[in-house]
Amino acid sequence: MPSQNSSRTSASWSRRLYLAALPALGLMAASAVDSRALAESFYSAPHHEIAGRPGSIIRQEALIGSPPDSTAYRVLYRSTGLRGETIAVSGLVIVPNAPAPIGGRPVVAWAHPTTGIVPHCAPSLANFKFQQMQGLRELLNRGYVVTATDYPGLGTSGPHPYLVGRSEGYAVLDSIRAAREVAQTGTIHRAALWGHSQGGQAVLYAAKLAGSYAPELEIAGVAAAAPATDLGALLNEDMATPGGKNLLAMTLWSWSRLFGASLDGIVDPRAIPTVDRLAEVCLESPIDIRPRARAGRELQQRFLLVRNLTELKPWRTLLAENTIGALPREVPVLILQGTNDDTVRPDVTRRYASRLCANGSRVQLTMMPDVGHGMAAFRGARSATDWIAQRFARRPVPSNCRGGA
Repeated sequence: MPSQNSSRTSASWSRRLYLAALPALGLMAASAVDSRALAESFYSAPHHEIAGRPGSIIRQEALIGSPPDSTAYRVLYRSTGLRGETIAVSGLVIVPNAPAPIGGRPVVAWAHPTTGIVPHCAPSLANFKFQQMQGLRELLNRGYVVTATDYPGLGTSGPHPYLVGRSEGYAVLDSIRAAREVAQTGTIHRAALWGHSQGGQAVLYAAKLAGSYAPELEIAGVAAAAPATDLGALLNEDMATPGGKNLLAMTLWSWSRLFGASLDGIVDPRAIPTVDRLAEVCLESPIDIRPRARAGRELQQRFLLVRNLTELKPWRTLLAENTIGALPREVPVLILQGTNDDTVRPDVTRRYASRLCANGSRVQLTMMPDVGHGMAAFRGARSATDWIAQRFARRPVPSNCRGGA
């Protein structure tokens, strides 16, 4: 267990970074222009550069302002697209500066919650990129390499396959492979997965796909905070709120472009400009909530022309295809869920945990009283990092499934 001094150091580091970043809030517009220029130079790769094996590095660069006692790299690496083609995906790899132990370092792959659905919303372009990675300092203190994929279509050319589990899962797994190529990581094949919301869906899919897609990796465990599991149920239950309409609008915008699913007869034509405007808004800091809230209020007035989208083709099929099912039984699971979450409803998460238990998975479901959706990973980070450390140490796996250890 980490010491009390370690806890104070971690909290102090987070506060210093946050306070140091506050002046940048007034420079958002300028930084967005700079970010887009950077995306043109670093994140774009010609076809001949993209060809290669999944997880191999196209390019990397060390970043200024890495977390203390570590070196952070922005990376562009190869992954697999929805049609099986090789694509470029961007992200971060953060490596402790201390010498690697004998046998190398394990890797923790962080998967981020919703930040947007267009290229300039990539977390690796954000002003607060390290603060967004919950538990980062503690993971680095424990000597782990940490990766943070942007997912396809964020940083790199879009559209971003929003809430498309297979796409996210491939990107997470290939970020682990990419970490092994980053200079002096000394990594081995053991990895753990940790994500929030959309990232919770991403790490669950990564755990499901690892055996067939990345069989050389040993997945020690998967920790998910407020994961998006049953998409149809979540969208139906969230539709009454402006926030729920925000998420559905982003999904419709992305999937209509990815899968050619027409919005005619689905979305009120008068709402299309609001949906298009919402698609351009990133979610990096509290100030980004205002334009999203405004769009949500507009969508409350006019949005869908149908009563239940989940009953209509092709949406019903697409939602089912991106609803995570059972996981390999050998992969331990930690699920953290806030009781006050009105985006990922607690009952949906409980039902998913019960299905995992029924399938024979070892699951620890931790309900966090009075915690809403946005704070789930922040409030659960210490539990997640401790649980991950226990999995790397090959300790007995806790489970609160009925009859679990």
